[in-house]
Amino acid sequence: MGAARAVPADQLPLPPALPAAATTLLGQAHRGLAEAGAATDPRERYATAHLAALRAAAAVLAARTRPEGGRRRPRSAWVLLGQVAPELGEWATFFAAGAGKRAAAEAGLSRAVTEREADDLVRDVHTFLTVVENGLGALPEPPRYPRPYVVSPRR
Repeated sequence: MGAARAVPADQLPLPPALPAAATTLLGQAHRGLAEAGAATDPRERYATAHLAALRAAAAVLAARTRPEGGRRRPRSAWVLLGQVAPELGEWATFFAAGAGKRAAAEAGLSRAVTEREADDLVRDVHTFLTVVENGLGALPEPPRYPRPYVVSPRR
């Protein structure tokens, strides 16, 4: 073993570049999360946040998998995420469980989600997106306006 030597910061190796599709999907996830944080209807907030999580999951799949040849039966992104990124398995299970609630919210069912559930999901998706970006070595996209992911308490 040789002695350690200091390496100037500008000579450190860069993390491997993400595929363009993954970068695009992360950007879409951020925009969706900002939109969810700004939505006033809890159904819209929940559905939009859940879709942002789905885009973040798709970014992981785009970064870690390659398209397979031939026709295959479609599988859930959440199932694939758990297989491709086992460290995100609990997240995949969590978001898969909320897919039905998202569908009900998108259908406009009045009691599909509560304000609390929508607010909690926005915060959970923010955390998930941070975990995904850290796992992929991506630089997080700066917020478009101050802290769009924090939902203020309703009065």
